[in-house]
Amino acid sequence: MIAILQGLLIEKKPPRLVLDVHGVGYELLAPMPTFYQLPPIGQAVTVLTHLIVREDAHTLYAFLNEQDRRLFQELIKVSGVGARTALAILSGIETLEFRTCILSGDVASITRVPGIGAKTAERLIVEMKNRFDDEFWSSLSDEGKMAARSGASEHAREAEQALQALGYKAADAKRMIKNVGQSAASPEEIIRLALRHSWSSKKR
Repeated sequence: MIAILQGLLIEKKPPRLVLDVHGVGYELLAPMPTFYQLPPIGQAVTVLTHLIVREDAHTLYAFLNEQDRRLFQELIKVSGVGARTALAILSGIETLEFRTCILSGDVASITRVPGIGAKTAERLIVEMKNRFDDEFWSSLSDEGKMAARSGASEHAREAEQALQALGYKAADAKRMIKNVGQSAASPEEIIRLALRHSWSSKKR
């Protein structure tokens, strides 16, 4: 069983990433919270892994913390929830919200995750409700908040670099990003809002 991989990140195109481990390229699939925390291409990274072996494929899944890996492992034990659906859950719903849905029996909110119908949501609620203690759910929530902050920071950096590429000075680009207050949006949305705010300010 491959439990941990450490190497250079040479590709990241959600949900796929590739690590160069001593000249061997490992292809892995990962949920979006993992991608939010990955370093830039070419830098070293250590990931926790889960290997699923089938007749037609051996697939590695990557995570940056034990909580996400354990939640993934528990999700795929639920009848009707495969690895792809587990990734969709980890990517499509915040951990704190997922916990609330499980404990409150909120089928409707869980079915908003792509690929999950009402019957699967009901099974998740029944089978996941008593699987973890409060300490584990709390640790998951903390990890989710850290991932969101990391992702927002990365988006802001990408937007700032793009503005500099458009000819703005570094200080001006930083100020423009700060003014829009949209660090949690996509880089494209941050750039659009920053430019709109800048143009509106000049017209006043």
